[in-house]
Amino acid sequence: MHRLILWLSLLILPLAVHAGGPYTYTYTDNCARAYNQFLALHLDEGHRIITQEQKANPGNLMAVYLADYEDCILLLVNCNLADYAARAGNMKKRMDLLAKGDPGSPWYRFCNAGMYLHRAIINIRFGEQYKAAFNFRKSFTLLRENQKAFPAFEHNNVIAGLQEAVVGSLPNSYKWLASVFGMKGSVKNGTRMLGDFVNTHSAAEPLYTETVLYYLYARFYLLAEQKEVWNILESGRFAMQHNLLHTFVKANIALDYRKSDEAVDALRSAAKEEDFGRYPIFDYQMGMALLTRCDSGSTYYFDRYLKNNNSDIFIKDSWQRMAFAWYVSGNPEKAELCRKQITRTGTARLDADKQAQRFAESGHWPNKSLLQARLLIEGGYADKALTILQTVNKSELDNPADKAEYHFRLGRVYEETAARPGNGTYFTRALNEYRQAIAEGKGRHEQFAARAALHMGKIYELLAMNKEAAEAYNDCLNMPPHDFQNSIDQQAKSGLNRIGASETK
Repeated sequence: MHRLILWLSLLILPLAVHAGGPYTYTYTDNCARAYNQFLALHLDEGHRIITQEQKANPGNLMAVYLADYEDCILLLVNCNLADYAARAGNMKKRMDLLAKGDPGSPWYRFCNAGMYLHRAIINIRFGEQYKAAFNFRKSFTLLRENQKAFPAFEHNNVIAGLQEAVVGSLPNSYKWLASVFGMKGSVKNGTRMLGDFVNTHSAAEPLYTETVLYYLYARFYLLAEQKEVWNILESGRFAMQHNLLHTFVKANIALDYRKSDEAVDALRSAAKEEDFGRYPIFDYQMGMALLTRCDSGSTYYFDRYLKNNNSDIFIKDSWQRMAFAWYVSGNPEKAELCRKQITRTGTARLDADKQAQRFAESGHWPNKSLLQARLLIEGGYADKALTILQTVNKSELDNPADKAEYHFRLGRVYEETAARPGNGTYFTRALNEYRQAIAEGKGRHEQFAARAALHMGKIYELLAMNKEAAEAYNDCLNMPPHDFQNSIDQQAKSGLNRIGASETK
């Protein structure tokens, strides 16, 4: 949810519904130019242009709303604590201005709903769960009011579709939010609403490109349409030149789709762009991509991320990844120095940082071969991973977690192999390995049993065996507490939502 913005046309597009006075909602040429700069992560230039518009047309509330994207984008991408403090009062000032608009305009409630949604997303990014719940609820309520008052206003579907998809995929730890506020969601319906908007509007209209990004993320992460989304990102329809946001999106999805080579290419091309160095997250992404090659050169980028980043996220995780890079490269001294830094720095509010903290406190190093296989699989190098796994003698693995991981990694290799044309029989091998991973790892705090059940669900869903898929997804959700629980639970919940099945206890 934290990565999504607007891209609007460079042409003047009158949206104006006049308020009771000098206030309008007019999408001027300056508004369009500012949006294009915000989308490209050239925030200073966007700020200059939108400020120019506000001075020239102080009653244009569309410019007030668009100005909020500068804060939202900057805080989501950089998660800088100093920036957060400096910009904390901006929302109230903008909300006070928006209150002067005409309640008879469909943009009146819509802009307010959008502002509250921005804040909810930022609150989540900074670990403020209760504030996020309050602001999400405000946005949800305003949007529903606007839908009732202006049912023909199709832009409602942009925020409503996103909200419905998000609520439909909430993991168990967040279900209280939906139940307390009476919110119901559907991944399929929410994504359909986004798709309908994309298919019936054009880039010359407000919110169009924002909706495209929402739609891509919903399809990739919630509907598991990964191949289809990747094909779009690889096509000319997803322009990369002079667009750092698109670089961020493509690198992010590439890393999650086991396309590390493509992530490296995208980041290296974008490194020449103006403002690239303003966003430390690009160094983190490059470090992630190189680490999946077991390349100790990844430590250079993680180190640069730690030096230039002023947030409190991915700190412990970066130290852990540097420790892994040195460990698999045969430098245990540097690996141990990095591991010691994990407990001394950062916070443990994100799943990745929590897991890093547990790793540091355990005093246990993973099996080197299994770690190499894991990294290679994550990067899309399944064949190399299999070569390494074939050298592992399971009977020599003393740690129960290692045995569970061994079967899980083999399952992942077979699942990746099965996805290639003519290799469908490998799904059976993958399922067998996942069952053994569950048997070895169920009841432990490591992720392997839960993630094995999740992948069994995905395979069964792909094979249209929905009953078996539902059982696997529910097995995943009913696992005892484990690493990366929020992320894994959300994926399992999305799977149940896709096939129309219910959670069972």
